[in-house]
Amino acid sequence: MVTTLTNLQVNNEAEERLEQSLRPKTFKEIIGRKKEKEGLMLMIKSAQMREKPLDHILFHGPPGLGKTSLAIVVSKEMGTNIHITSGSALDKAGDIAAILTSLEPHSVLFIDEIHRLKKTIEEILYPAMEDSALDIVIGKGPNAKTLRIDLPEFTIIGATTKLSMLSAPLRDRFGMSYRLDFYSEDELEELIMQKAAMLGFDIDKLAAQIISQRARLTPRVAIRILKRVVDYATVADSAIIKDVHVNKTLELLGIDDLGLNFIDKEILRAIAENFDNKPVGLNTLAASIAEESDTIEFVHEPFLMKTGILKRTSRGRQLTDKGLEMYNRLLLR
Repeated sequence: MVTTLTNLQVNNEAEERLEQSLRPKTFKEIIGRKKEKEGLMLMIKSAQMREKPLDHILFHGPPGLGKTSLAIVVSKEMGTNIHITSGSALDKAGDIAAILTSLEPHSVLFIDEIHRLKKTIEEILYPAMEDSALDIVIGKGPNAKTLRIDLPEFTIIGATTKLSMLSAPLRDRFGMSYRLDFYSEDELEELIMQKAAMLGFDIDKLAAQIISQRARLTPRVAIRILKRVVDYATVADSAIIKDVHVNKTLELLGIDDLGLNFIDKEILRAIAENFDNKPVGLNTLAASIAEESDTIEFVHEPFLMKTGILKRTSRGRQLTDKGLEMYNRLLLR
C-alpha cells in the first residue's frame, strides 16, 4: 500500500511538472487571444510606467480556455510573484488574512473559481482591493473594534466559470473583465503543433487537424488528447505523430469523428428518446443519465450550444435540427 501511494504521488508530481512546462511563459507563446493580449499588454505597460500595481482583472468563461495560464503570464510580464489559490480553499477569514499580509508589493494574487468565495471572505476583500487595507474586528458586540492594517499594493486576478454567481459588489471592484471564448479549429491546430514540439515530437498537419476537430474547441481538451497521442506514439516507437496514431488514440478515448464523448451522446439520446425532443429541465435531464447537473451545465452544454447541437428554451433543453441530425447519425453506427 505504501509503495502504491508513493508511486501515485510521484506520478501526480510528474504530471504536474509536465503541465507547468506546457504553460505559456510570455504573451508571444499564447496562441490566439489577440484582443485580450493587446488589452493586457497596454495595462501592464501603463502600470510599469507609473510604477503602480496592475489593476484587478477578472477572467470568465467556460473551463479549459486558459484563464490560469493568462494570469501566470500577466505576472511574469509584470515581473512580479504570483500566489495561486481557489475560492473553495479559503474557508475562514484567517485564511485570506494570512495570504494578504504575506503579499509582496505589486504581486499578483490569483483566485480560481472566485465565485465560490464565502460572503465573509468577500467582505474582507473589498477594502483590500480598493484601499490596500485589511480590516480586522477585535472583540464582539458593543465592545467590538475594527483594526485597520495597511497592505502592500497588489493585484487580484479572479477566474470564474460562473460569472452570474459573482456578487455585484465584488464584480464591480475589478478594473477590467475579459470573457474568454472558445478557440477556432485553426487556433487549436497551431496550439497542438506548438505543444507537440514542446513535448519533443513532430506532428503531421493532418494529425494536428484531426485533434483540433475533436477537441471541443477547448485548449485543455486538445492538450489532454495530444498527451495521450504522445503516449501512443511513444509505445509505437515513432518520433513523428501521424494521423493513424491520433485515430487509434481517439478510438481508445471514446471520442468519435463528431467530437462527441460518451456524456455528450447520452445527453442527445436522453432528449431524443426519453423525452421525444420536447424541452426538458436540467435536473430531470441529469437524473435521466445519472450525471450531476453542474457537469452537464458547465462542461458539456457550452460546447453543445456553441456548435448548434443543443438549445435552451424557457421550458428546458432541446435538440436543434443539427442536434437531431447528429442523433440520427449516432443511430446508424
